[in-house]
Amino acid sequence: MKLGSLLGITVIFVIMIVMEWPRLRHLRRERTAFAVLTAIGYLLALLLLYYPEVPGPTQMFEMFYKPFTSILE
Repeated sequence: MKLGSLLGITVIFVIMIVMEWPRLRHLRRERTAFAVLTAIGYLLALLLLYYPEVPGPTQMFEMFYKPFTSILE
């Protein structure tokens, strides 16, 4: 089951790279940013695939701002 999802995620990211990389021919900074952000997205997708109980960014913000909400109320 997870192997199919893994292959699907990989295929989607490969398609993204194949379609966008030629458009960034002479733009070195944009290529670097695209590669880094795509790699981070791919790793996060795999992390969520294998460990779905990992807390998301909204839970992190709730944990950080919870003391402030009690002060403001």
